[in-house]
Order: sequence, then C-alpha cells, then structure tokens
Amino acid sequence: MNSSRTRIVALLAAALVLLAVVGGVAFFGAVLEDRPASSETDAAPGDDRSDEPTTESTIGYVEGYWYDDELPVDDRDDATLAEDELEAVIYRSMARVEVIRELPFEEDVDVEVVSREEYLAEHGDVFGNVPEDELIQRNVNYEALFVVDRATDAEDEYDSLYGGAVNGYYDPTTEEVVIVSDNPDAPETDEIILGHELLHALQDQRFGLEEFDRSTIDEAAATNGLVEGDAVWVETEYETRCETEWNCVIPEDGPAGISDINWGLYLILFQPYDDGPDYVEYLQEQDDGWSAVDAAYDDPPASSSEVIRPGDEREPVDTDVEDRSSDEWEPLEIDGEVATETVGEVGMVSMFAAGAFDPSEPTVLERGDVVTDGGYEFDHRYTDGWAGDELVVYVAADAPETTDPMESVEYTGYVWQSEWQTAEDAEEFLEAYLELLSGYGAAAVDDRADTYEIDDDYPGAYAVDRDGETVTIVRGPSVDDLSEIERGSAPAGGESLELAESTDDGGENDAGAGAGDDSDAISAAVETGLGSIVTVAVVVIGTGVVIVVVRSRRTASPSETASSRGDR
Repeated sequence: MNSSRTRIVALLAAALVLLAVVGGVAFFGAVLEDRPASSETDAAPGDDRSDEPTTESTIGYVEGYWYDDELPVDDRDDATLAEDELEAVIYRSMARVEVIRELPFEEDVDVEVVSREEYLAEHGDVFGNVPEDELIQRNVNYEALFVVDRATDAEDEYDSLYGGAVNGYYDPTTEEVVIVSDNPDAPETDEIILGHELLHALQDQRFGLEEFDRSTIDEAAATNGLVEGDAVWVETEYETRCETEWNCVIPEDGPAGISDINWGLYLILFQPYDDGPDYVEYLQEQDDGWSAVDAAYDDPPASSSEVIRPGDEREPVDTDVEDRSSDEWEPLEIDGEVATETVGEVGMVSMFAAGAFDPSEPTVLERGDVVTDGGYEFDHRYTDGWAGDELVVYVAADAPETTDPMESVEYTGYVWQSEWQTAEDAEEFLEAYLELLSGYGAAAVDDRADTYEIDDDYPGAYAVDRDGETVTIVRGPSVDDLSEIERGSAPAGGESLELAESTDDGGENDAGAGAGDDSDAISAAVETGLGSIVTVAVVVIGTGVVIVVVRSRRTASPSETASSRGDR
C-alpha cells in the first residue's frame, strides 16, 4: 500500500465539540470582521516576492521564515526537535498553510508541548463535568441509534474510542496548539499534523470558532463539514507538496492506533472529515477559489445532508414533537428546557451501516455499500430523502432518585419523529428500520398494530407509524408504556408490519473478522484501502470538554483532483 493510505495521521478537530455532537450547548460561530481586503494582502510569494514582508500581510512569510526556506532539521533522520528547532518549523509551517489557504495569519500561534500524563490528567475525561440529565439524554440518544446498547455507558464507549492516541489539539479558549508527546523534552513533530492544527488557528483568527450552533448531532456534522473539510483539504494538499516539492519534518512511525472501536460513533464523527473536503471543493468551484469557502463561514451548511451531497441545499423542516404523554411520563428537561436531539442523515446512515464493520452486530447496509476507494459512502437510498427529525427523551414519573445515569436509563423512553421529502422516502426508511429491529431479535406483539419487543441489548417495546411523509418511532420499557409516552401509539387489535430479514450472518459478515474482534475488523478496513483507523483529533472548549475524532488519510490530493477536472 502507498504511503497516503497507510500513514497514520493525528489531526486537530477544532470544530468537533462533543457536547454538540451528543446534544449539548452551542460553542462555535463565524465572525468575518477584521479580515483584510485583498488589496491589503500581499500576493502569494514567487518571483515578485515582497522586499519588506510582514507576518500580518504577506502570504507565505511568518516571523522571518518563508514557506520554502530550508531548515537544518530537514536533513535529519528523525523528527525529534529542540525548542528552537520546533519554533522554526512552526513558523515555516504557518507560512506553508498560508500559501495553500491563500490567507495570512493575523498573529503568532502559541504551541505548547505537554506530556501524555499531563494531558490525561487534565483532559482525559471525555465527558468532563457533564450534568446527570445530559448523560441520560446521550445514552438514550445513542441507544435509539443502536450504537450504544443498554448495558454500556456512552461515556465508556467514547473513552474506549479515544484511548491514549491523542497527539495534538487546538484550544480556542487559549488560542494555542497543544502537542501531546510521550517525550515532551524531545518531542517528535509531524509537520503535516502541525499544518492541520495551525489551519484551525488560522480559521479561529479569521472567522472565529466559538459561536456556531452545534447543539445537535446533525448541526455538529454540518458545521464540521465546512470547518474540518477546509482543514482536511489543506492538510491533504500539504502532504502532497511534502511528497513533491517541499522538505518536511515527518516521523518514520505514525502515532499509535486504537485496538477497539465503536463503529457507529466512529462513522458519525468521521463523516465531516470524509465528505467535508468534497464540500469545500464544491464551494471552490462556485467562485474559482477560496472566496466562496470564506463566505460560507457566515452561512454554514444547515444539515449534514448538504455536506453529504454538495449543492443540495437541505434546510431542515421544522419538526416539533408534540407532547402527548400521560401523567405517568414526562419529557426530560435540561436547564428548564425539553431535551431534544436531531440526529440528521449522518446519524441515520451510521445506524444502518455500523454493523457492516462489526460481524457481531446486524446490519442493513453491506460493507460494499459503505466502503469506497477513498473513504466511506454516506449517500444511501434509505436516508437520502431526509427532511428533518426530532428525538425527545421521556422519563417515568415514578423513576427512583439516583445519581447513576445508567440506572436512570432503565426508566426512560423516547419519541423520534422524522420528516421525509416524499411518502416513498418515508417508506424506505421505515423498511430499513424494521430490518434493523429484526436483526436485534425483535418480535411482533400479538394484537398490537406495528408494535415489537426486543429482549436483549436494546430491550423494550417499539411502536412505529408512518403517516405520509412522517415516520414516528416510540420506545418504552414495556408495551403498556408506549401509549403512556405517546397517546395513540401501539393501538390494540391491529397487525404489525412483517419484519424483514436483516443482514446478520452469524459472524460471517465480509468484515473478515470473528464476532467481536474489532482489531481484525480494523485490519479488514485497511485492506479495503481506508488506511489505518486511529484517534486523530482533539479540542478543548470552555469547561474542559475534550473532543477526539478518528479518521484515515484521503487517497487523492485536492490539487490532483482539481487537475484531473481541469479546474485549476
């Protein structure tokens, strides 16, 4: 395999905020004030290189270093740098990011090196000090997507996914890049990773990264499609230039990978990295360059669907689940407001595709439906008609008082309403959902219309209903609870739709691994050309929440793609 497929990369995800991904508060925003007009910025360096360059106005020049300067460390066999050597690499990397992004930094970016022990002590708890109600909501949300089962805490799944492979992040609250090193006194530096992280610092300086609405899974994926698509595009171009024209500081060995992975969570978090660069390329084509990308920070994509299908403006329809519960149940509230979630197309695709990579789980989408030569495919017929959705968590009025969110989940249910562009789209989604229920051992309830029960993993009663373009799914601990959570659900005297056979072959899924053997599944993904699966990104926001995302190296550089189209 070539280096672009096998090289393990650790990236910064300055836009991925875990609280936003799982239904918390909004953090990021776009601010375009103070951007210099084109007349105020020197052109990219070349034969007409400025005789009096400045860091603030000259593209390709930062603090005395030009983008194409040669450094003594370039000829070294390893990537271990002393403090003064690291400073030179940082400034040159900033200059190179400017050349690719065609935008100068406004000021220096501080880079701090910390030990892994220090990082874990300060930021190792992914969920931080999240209130109990939010933890309950997150567990129910991911259980609704069949990616975190009842016996498992979502917090543990995230911790397992992230592990100890974090190698760097950008912190907008301190405006610094942090390098996590096993040897902070002599850290190895990967210049390509550094370039990605510095790009996030450039985004923060130019556009602001603190007020985007990222309060739902779908909004987070949509915003990340722009912010991370921009960063991955630049990072991939950076790598290509390191291979063809620049001398770069790159370790021989990449950072450590992870041995355990929750594929459902992984796909949700990875989608913006996979589709985002194509979304950015689409924007570039609209204005022959970066202007449309810059403008998009004022008007970011409204849904993950817009990133999955660039050019498809998919403003979510207003989906408002009406509270039709009895006195026995009540909507979960967080800070005095009903806790709601929009999972979007990205969450639904991940729900139907997660089992394709884990032979111990059922799947609706096969591996061949999801894996492409350069990454993953998130555009599927079961979900491409998505128009909007809202998931509301309910709690039993007689639930015992406890501080353990896992105990509280036993007394929860939810109403998940989705809207579709056509009745046919709604029917296709429902067909796939029933197939997934079947895979998890659901059995139809006698004398109840479209009502099913599951005993293991995702226990409870499920009622489904389609009314034109609207699909409503209600889940409760028992069949009797369904009508208490949502009046009129699971009506007596009806028949249930026949459950289709799920793609569950008892461990013979084409992932090429035995049941529950995630490491073999990851190896199989590498063999299909996805690259090594690793933890690649972290960001710390405000209250100490740490975000990590896993991704694989893209296989074609943006310039190669554009060149093949004759665009650039």
